[in-house]
Amino acid sequence: MIELKDINLELDGKSIFNNFNLHIKAKERLVIVGESGLGKSRLLRLIAGLDAPDRGEIYIDDILVTKDREIVVEPYARGVNMVFQDLALWSHLSVEKNISFGLEVQKVPKIEIDKKVKDMLHLVGLDGYQKREIETLSGGEQQRIALARSLATNPKILLMDEPLSSLDYQRQKLLSQKIVELQELLGFTLIYVTHNHKEARSVGSRVFEL
Repeated sequence: MIELKDINLELDGKSIFNNFNLHIKAKERLVIVGESGLGKSRLLRLIAGLDAPDRGEIYIDDILVTKDREIVVEPYARGVNMVFQDLALWSHLSVEKNISFGLEVQKVPKIEIDKKVKDMLHLVGLDGYQKREIETLSGGEQQRIALARSLATNPKILLMDEPLSSLDYQRQKLLSQKIVELQELLGFTLIYVTHNHKEARSVGSRVFEL
């Protein structure tokens, strides 16, 4: 469960959120839809702990994680992963090194890492891609690797910021179906941002319009 209470945020003299409240149930697929500049991406950053509001409180599983301008619980301790719009994949690392990075930081044994990478690639339909270079992959394949990397550490909450915006309609449709399938299989809470209403309806169990 995620709770945003009385969130106020101003950027460059413009009010982004004014006493904003939002409740997100555990294991929900919430899609936040709206035009550019309304604060969709900023909302994800607040939940992730990458930013703090001017005023307000954020709770995850009834634990206070942000209060006013203070980050109470650091991003790495929130059980949250995020897929950014630009994917933020490391082009100088192989597919397996991209996926395993978070596991290596957690000092997971190598034999477990190798199995997890293989399992994640199977989940996203890219079996055998371990040694491939990121730059050799198509846009849709890179999206799948970003998704695999984000799920490798078993997050409770996955945040996705316009993840399919650079893809054509057919690839958007296939990957949105894959995201829903993985969320139902793994049971994480999904908060997904888009400006595309059709995409929002295909992914979300609930659509919230800013």
